[in-house]
Amino acid sequence: MRDDQAECKERRKSFLKFIKGAVAVLPANPENAAADNIKQHPYRQESNLYYLTGFTEPKSIALLAPNSKQPFQLFVRPRDKSKELWEGRILGPEAAKTQFGADLCFPSTQPQHFDDAFIQAMQQADRLYYRLGIDDEMDRRIYRLLASARDRLGRTGRPFWPIFDPDDVLSDMRQIKSKREIEVLQISANIGAEAHVTAMRSTKPGMFEYEVEAMLFHAFRMRGALTVSFPSIVASGPNACVLHYVSNERQMTDKDLVLIDAGCLYEYSSSDITRCFPVSGRFSKEQKEIYQAVLTAQKAGIALARPGSTMMRIHERVVEVLVEELKKLKLLKGPSKSIIKNNEYLAYYPHRTGHWLGIDTHDVGRYYHGDYSNARKLAPGMVFTVEPGLYCQPIASTPAKYRGIGVRIEDDVVITQDGCKVLTSAVPKEIDEIEALCAQA
Repeated sequence: MRDDQAECKERRKSFLKFIKGAVAVLPANPENAAADNIKQHPYRQESNLYYLTGFTEPKSIALLAPNSKQPFQLFVRPRDKSKELWEGRILGPEAAKTQFGADLCFPSTQPQHFDDAFIQAMQQADRLYYRLGIDDEMDRRIYRLLASARDRLGRTGRPFWPIFDPDDVLSDMRQIKSKREIEVLQISANIGAEAHVTAMRSTKPGMFEYEVEAMLFHAFRMRGALTVSFPSIVASGPNACVLHYVSNERQMTDKDLVLIDAGCLYEYSSSDITRCFPVSGRFSKEQKEIYQAVLTAQKAGIALARPGSTMMRIHERVVEVLVEELKKLKLLKGPSKSIIKNNEYLAYYPHRTGHWLGIDTHDVGRYYHGDYSNARKLAPGMVFTVEPGLYCQPIASTPAKYRGIGVRIEDDVVITQDGCKVLTSAVPKEIDEIEALCAQA
């Protein structure tokens, strides 16, 4: 058995133990047709289904029922020579059962197989784990099958089965990464780092943002990544003040700072890196001041990334440092506590400092329980980003010398037993290192 399949087996074992007495249904993501309705976009499996099975084909369903003699059942596409001629090999039920360790495996094109298995499993269950609101057709099918299961039970007097989101269980499981998961995340980070370094070395005045975007994608795929982990942001000049700018169409000048927020998906593990560098190769005085302020805050945030700390505490520390830096630059005035209490800093720093990272770029998991006062404590194996920024909007209220400068610096970190490891440290972020790298263009 491959290492990844051995790990999926252990995950299923833990999940089945936790949901004892219940049934879980995990359908695949729907396929997305291209605009011409002929070809499909590259397929991306539903994350929880992938996490528990490793199976990546569309039109599949996993049924997990710990009370059953066959607790892991898969429903997958059958072999189809005509379809495979156009789209490539389909694994089929027989091979899927063998390769992915299913107790039973049936063709998903014959709905009765799933319907019968689900009804039978629910008759022995006290609750259902299934995510509502993603696929209306599947939601209706599940409701119909639950009604059939209730009818078959007869007059028992028991209430209808409660339905829970599988993320209630799986988000906790997915938050603590295994040794192998961290190794694969490191590979994803390394590929992302190489792409950013390539961009720093190759970007020059006169190029368009989309040329750099193409360069990033080429670097990802050349090194074995499946695709981008999210649409790449290549934001030059004032575009860097648009947090999720993705048009990537502006022509860059030698006066621009360019912000690149990009990462790749390698074996369903995401990287997410942001760096800023001058298109000319040299920071201007004002660009350097804003950049150094953000870098100082980011280092302060990473210093707090250790067991027992919280994402909330990291964010609060970043805000404290950014407020002091903004005051030094005379962009904010007054007592720091008052600035923070009144949210005056939001004009320059309107987002949080990081997010969980894993199979998804914004991975699952609670940041707090109830409210921010009960923030989740960091533990070894948790992976997340630390990404402060400052955005001097190109508006009249912003001092002219800083107007249109946007900076964000983002690294991926994993909590260790005594601190943290920065997975994306291969991308330079010190001013002199960046200028030296740009000079190699």
